[in-house]
Amino acid sequence: PEDSWSEGKRPAETAQGRLVLRTHPRGPAGHAARGRLPRRLHGDDGGPQEAVTSQAIRRLLPPWLARRILHFEFLIEDHLKRFAASLPPGARLLDAGAGEGQYAHYFTRQRYCGVDLGIGDAAWNYRDLDAVADLTALPFAADTFDAALNIVTLEHVREPARVVCELSRVLAPAAPLLLVVPHQWEVHQAPHDYFRYTRHGVEYLLNQAGFDVMYLDPAGGLFRLLSRRLWNALQLMPWWSLPVAALLIVPPALLLPLLDPLDGDGNSTLGYLCLARKRP
Repeated sequence: PEDSWSEGKRPAETAQGRLVLRTHPRGPAGHAARGRLPRRLHGDDGGPQEAVTSQAIRRLLPPWLARRILHFEFLIEDHLKRFAASLPPGARLLDAGAGEGQYAHYFTRQRYCGVDLGIGDAAWNYRDLDAVADLTALPFAADTFDAALNIVTLEHVREPARVVCELSRVLAPAAPLLLVVPHQWEVHQAPHDYFRYTRHGVEYLLNQAGFDVMYLDPAGGLFRLLSRRLWNALQLMPWWSLPVAALLIVPPALLLPLLDPLDGDGNSTLGYLCLARKRP
């Protein structure tokens, strides 16, 4: 089974330790798969604030307003589109920590392989994964993949250095890795939420594993972070206080991002988006 993906075949269903390879087709068109991003603005897996989902925001609000509220999520999608466009047709792509495979549709020209341990959320449907596996022991031969994703997953693994080293092992020389990590983000998918990352921590992990960092960008600065926290606060309000709370919270939440250029360092940010490349 370890070599079958690199040979261009989808392995027969089997089970070996922590590995289960699937043979069934992916979900139907329009299937709203979810990744590891919190589905709610306040994603601590508890409380009435969970009623407001990011899907509802996208569905009910005009695009410009949804993007203002869900800035980090839209940034990730923008980077995914550019990453997919940069890869040649037929490239072997590993989505390490794929969740429900919500990013697969960006890579229809490539040979997408979604892998996850499948324990992040009991409500999620992991049936469309190509492999259920521990990211610290990926069931693939060295140099199997031409590119990889690791999107908001590294905080959910207990040994992130081992995971990054495994990604390096299964990637071909000079292959790119698109990595997204949280910095100042609420607890989500508890109890499987272990770390938050600084710019320097990301650089250290990647360099130690044999990657060169091409770019490492903050997902906004202090004022976008404050705006997001105000939206979080609005979700915590009891229903009877919402009219007054909205008058107090919504205007500054909408205006604060306009001040974000004042934070040139971006050290107070929701997270980081990084493109790295395995050394030849």
